[in-house]
Order: sequence, then C-alpha cells, then structure tokens
Amino acid sequence: MNALPVAKTRRPGSTRQGKNVQRVAVIIPAKDEAERIASTVRSARAIPHVDLVLVVDDGSDDDTSNVARGAGAVVVRHSHNRGKASAMETGAAVVAMRDADGRPPRLLLFIDGDLGDTAVNTAPLVRPVLEGVADVAIALLPKQPGAGGRGIVVGTARKAIQAMTGWSPRQPLSGMRCLTREAFESVTPLAKGWGVETGMTIDLLRGGYVAVEVPCDLRHRASANDLKGQMHRAAQYRDVLVAINFRKMRGAMDSVRHTTNQVRH
Repeated sequence: MNALPVAKTRRPGSTRQGKNVQRVAVIIPAKDEAERIASTVRSARAIPHVDLVLVVDDGSDDDTSNVARGAGAVVVRHSHNRGKASAMETGAAVVAMRDADGRPPRLLLFIDGDLGDTAVNTAPLVRPVLEGVADVAIALLPKQPGAGGRGIVVGTARKAIQAMTGWSPRQPLSGMRCLTREAFESVTPLAKGWGVETGMTIDLLRGGYVAVEVPCDLRHRASANDLKGQMHRAAQYRDVLVAINFRKMRGAMDSVRHTTNQVRH
C-alpha cells in the first residue's frame, strides 16, 4: 500500500462481534448500466462486512433501476442526469438515514457500476479503513484491456495532488474507494464531473486525513482511442483542471486570510 504518514489521531477499528461490529455500505453511482449492474450488485453483496448495496441511478435511459433492484440492491433514482458527484452525495445521504440506529456509521465503499463479477475484489479496500490505518483506501487497478489513453489526465492530476499535498498517487482518478463517514462529509460538496476524485483526494489530504492505495484485481470498461474515447478524456481533462484550479484559488485565499489574521493579532 502507498500511504501518507499518519496525520490524524487514528481511531480503533470496530471489528468486535455483536451490535457494534462495523458495517460497510457499497454505493454504486450508475447511468445506463443495465447490462452489467446485476452482476456488479451480486458480486458487491459478497464483500465481507457489507450489509447494504445502494445503487443511485443517475437518470438512466435504460432499465438500470429495475435490474439493480432485482439483483438485491436498494435503488434511488435521479429523474435526470445530475453527474457522479451528485450521485455519490445522494448515496451517502441515503446510507446516513439508514445508519440512525445507535450503531457506528457505516464505512462508505464507492464502486463503479461496470465492474461486474470483479466487484467483490474491492474487498481489500475495507480492511485499512476498518482497522484505522487509513481514512480512505483507493483501488489500484491492473492495466485494462483496450485502454487507449496516453496518461495526460492522470499525470495532470498526479502532479497537482503532489504539489498541493506532498503525496503522489499512482492512480489519482480511481473511483473505487472506501472511506469513513467523517472523511466523506469533510470534503462535501464534491467537485463536479470527472474532477470528483482529484478534488476529493486533495481536500482529504489537506484536511489531515490519511490515504492509502491498495491493489485490487478489477475489470471495467476502458475508454478506447476512438472518437468517443478521445471526447471522454477531453471532458476528464477539463473537469480535473477545474477541480485543481478551484483548490489552488481557495488555498491562496486561505493563505491571505491567515496572513491577515496574523497581522491583526
């Protein structure tokens, strides 16, 4: 695992048997995933400690909601496409409502809807968070067949995260990540569009939370080097830059306020 030094007081993992055993909620933002969502849901339900699989159907035009529900997921549907960040926030809010029973808040495990039968292989993300070693665990995926990118967006995100936090993640755009409720709520509202992971990572590390990267044997649809794939990567690049520049601007403003307060006192 690729980790930052511990920056916050670590909490003990709640792994005891009985009422206080730590539970995990899997949240799957999905749009038009009717083909793969059933296998993803069934696979996610097999992850240890998971007692809730929630699919947020973000305005699908296909039968994603019904297929997911038939596979055993709790389903929440957006009437129109609101984007991944909104779907993640909706999912976390629904889980919070189901947490209100005197037990510890569930850990939040976000995964993509197209993982299919490999979704269960996100299980290694739970352990470092469950045991209090990290506040967020991010999946390191193997090279995906058919992937056609040149690493420009990944490199841009990595360099920005390193410059602003001192940590250089290997896969800064990985959407599979497990984190505590406290960590998640500290970084909302999330960055919009494809910048959500980059923004989340920067905000978490700046807030003193601890991140690790964990290898996971996952398979999902990779963006090819055709026109559709190039347009996807262009949108990614745009959104990642927006997330980065917003955080640079906010950091500069915070620095000015800090200096001003020092002068006043």
